[in-house]
Amino acid sequence: MASISLKNIYKIFEDGTTAVNDFSLEIEDKEFIILVGPSGCGKSTTLRMIAGLESITQGEMKIGDRVVNSVPPKDRDIAMVFQSYALYPHMSVYKNMAFGLELRKMPKDEIDKRVREAAKILDIEHLLKRKPRALSGGQRQRVALGRAMVRSPSVFLLDEPLSNLDAKLRTAMRTEIKKLHKRLGTTFIYVTHDQTEAMTMGDRIVVMKDGIIQQADTPQTLYNRPFNMFVAGFIGSPQMNFLDAVVSIRDGQIYLIFADNEINVTSVFGGEARLNDYDGRKVKVGIRPEDITNDADFVKKNADKVITATLEVNEMMGSETYLYLDYSGEKIVARVEEAAPEDEVTVLAIKTEKIHLFDPNTTLNILF
Repeated sequence: MASISLKNIYKIFEDGTTAVNDFSLEIEDKEFIILVGPSGCGKSTTLRMIAGLESITQGEMKIGDRVVNSVPPKDRDIAMVFQSYALYPHMSVYKNMAFGLELRKMPKDEIDKRVREAAKILDIEHLLKRKPRALSGGQRQRVALGRAMVRSPSVFLLDEPLSNLDAKLRTAMRTEIKKLHKRLGTTFIYVTHDQTEAMTMGDRIVVMKDGIIQQADTPQTLYNRPFNMFVAGFIGSPQMNFLDAVVSIRDGQIYLIFADNEINVTSVFGGEARLNDYDGRKVKVGIRPEDITNDADFVKKNADKVITATLEVNEMMGSETYLYLDYSGEKIVARVEEAAPEDEVTVLAIKTEKIHLFDPNTTLNILF
């Protein structure tokens, strides 16, 4: 098993494009790390550098205690699972899983033992004689995982392995991969653009944008204490609402002045001396959809936290409803239990203890 250390890693392509910028991260042995971000953020390039499939322009990478910058992929004791599965179409499942071990001249009985053990764990024993074309997407993905497993690597690298599966199967395979990680006790590094995958699978999540780490933390910390507006907006579905407001401190009370009303937030931010610097200044107020409610009892008991907005669309999601609203020209989303009449003014209340405040110029969380 192995820890991984990445220190000040850069990847600059020949045309001058910087794909990864000053990337530093310490990954512990047996940790499940997720690299997440929008397309083009550098997450797959980072994974390929760890694998040795891309050269490192600058910086130092270690697997265990060994610097691996110049070590070829076959000598890094890693296994990679690709988005496309990359199975040999002319080989049976058994041969696909055994091929890498055969190239290493491993004894046949040891190969057979490893392949059958992996097949049993992945529940594909009955598929060993089939060719890839006779398998479903989920079965092919299991074979790809099995091919990596038989090598008993120190590190598993997974590059968007579930993106070709349908929604139901993707959910099931998330659970299977998480169980597999616990069973193998190996370091996993997993790349995805899907923040739901990231939140449900990772011990820690590394949020990337433009080749730069925005925040690396546990799923719950990313959700509750986002470092900046990008992380706040990327983590959570539907994404966080951002509203313009002005901070006003009067008679020891702290108010957020919105377009057509103000909300007293002294009980939440009264002890935050840093807000004194923002008195009379604009801020971005972040509110997650689930922290805006139309519950009649809550609205009645929290009259000082009420806003009114015009409902444009109800989106029924079964046990909950998304309200898409216009609040003084700003678009917001509320996640509630009951729908409301469309094209009418809707009274809502904000759970002020869940509010986030960001500097509109730096986009940083003021209270981080």
